[in-house]
Amino acid sequence: MSKVVITGTSRGIGFEMVKILAEQGHEVLALSRNAEPVKSLHLEKVHAIGFDITSISDIERVQQWIAENWNSKLNILINNAGSLLNKPFAESTMQDFSEVYKVNVIGVAELTRQLLPFMDNKGHVVNVSSMGGIQGSMKFPGLAAYSSSKGALITLTELLAEEYKENGPAFNVLALGAVQTEMLEEAFPGYEAPVSAEKMAAYISEFSQNGQQFYNGKIMQVSNSTP
Repeated sequence: MSKVVITGTSRGIGFEMVKILAEQGHEVLALSRNAEPVKSLHLEKVHAIGFDITSISDIERVQQWIAENWNSKLNILINNAGSLLNKPFAESTMQDFSEVYKVNVIGVAELTRQLLPFMDNKGHVVNVSSMGGIQGSMKFPGLAAYSSSKGALITLTELLAEEYKENGPAFNVLALGAVQTEMLEEAFPGYEAPVSAEKMAAYISEFSQNGQQFYNGKIMQVSNSTP
């Protein structure tokens, strides 16, 4: 059984992944600003920590927890936490862009950097991006900060795969289409996505365990819709 760290677990895809992986018998460290939803599940082998991916001290606390509780071993890191802003570019401030990039890119980079020493050549880092970050894909007004940050995450994944290709772990990125989550509903009220959070969580959970056997540094477009 694997030791898995997942970010963004208070709701949506991350929350569903915790349940799926726990049911399969894996040890899960669930990281989210609000740890209560996962704690309320009372799942065996699941530990939930209140966590802000933009906080260096929180990231260091996670590193210390893994060292003390998992004997400095980690098999899978799923960078699922994300910030979605739907706002006209003319009204978007430097602070808006900074906050989105801190969650979607900078925090992901630092958490990954801090946890890499715990992973070996069989490990797998899965970054959750968006179709909006794919060059040439359809773009939507109001998503300048979000989609550009997801594009940066895709490039970061490719670079890390190249840098660590000799000794691992593997790095892959999933560019998701529209998924019916609370975050999507908040950004686009009334929009109905074709894929549920539960189904996407099942796909990512499976990919995180086996995708590294076939892929490294790859961008997987996981979408059956335009957005």
